Amino acid sequence: MASFVYNGGELEVSEDMKKAFNTDGYIVVKGLWREKELSVVEEALTGEDAITQYAYGNEDKDGKEARMCIWSYTGNDTTGTIARTRKMAYTAEQLIGGEVYHYHSKLMMKEAHSGGRFHWHQDYGYWYNFAFLFPDMITAFVALDKCDEENGCLQVIRGSHRCGRIGHGVMAGQVGADESRVKDIQTALDTVYVPLSPGDTLFFHANLLHCSAPNTSPRRRWALLSCYSRADNKPYDKVICSEYRPLEMTDNEAVLRQGVNCDLDGKEITMKVNNEYKVVRP
Repeated sequence: MASFVYNGGELEVSEDMKKAFNTDGYIVVKGLWREKELSVVEEALTGEDAITQYAYGNEDKDGKEARMCIWSYTGNDTTGTIARTRKMAYTAEQLIGGEVYHYHSKLMMKEAHSGGRFHWHQDYGYWYNFAFLFPDMITAFVALDKCDEENGCLQVIRGSHRCGRIGHGVMAGQVGADESRVKDIQTALDTVYVPLSPGDTLFFHANLLHCSAPNTSPRRRWALLSCYSRADNKPYDKVICSEYRPLEMTDNEAVLRQGVNCDLDGKEITMKVNNEYKVVRP
């Protein structure tokens, strides 16, 4: 697994990082978010007016549930500031090869003993149907808790982004990649676990196959994900998530400088009601 260490200041995206991303479909940046920053994030996500009030559950085929909340447009709260920092957005630009804008962000919540699995899928397996013509998209997955095999950390198939988009279908309420095709790919490419410590950040390509097992541990497993599309890959229609808006990046100290902010004005939040999705504006 290609991992790199953040030592503060501007994150220099080296040629080695770009090469690893292009070859493997992902890289890990260790320590991208510090403990005191994560404390601000934790308070912003668990306060009375937190965005988690809009969370909904997704059941896997075994009936276990992982909760999530998802929003378009950054807004100005703590979660939006995270997505706009240069160490997230500019790094995404350098890896995906061009100006990016914020497509959406989400909080993934696997609670202790109960957090369900996510089946093998590609993000572009979903996003293809949301009016994007190309897979020039990238996700920054920030571990808020320790992620390991016991509590359902991500697994990826290294290099699978080079296989192109794979057919997806509904699996017990989730959208998953064609299982027979995934098995064939696993005979040619390595399947690897991606353990992360709090603050570590995984950047991965929209066509990288990934999944995660249920959380059977006594520890929760929360992660905050910011998803970006290249600006020249604007959606041709607005389907649930955001249309193109230029991304106003901020410096890497912005979260600490701002502090806890739960003002959700400016976001569009996707909710699941009676198995149908609707968008609300707080």
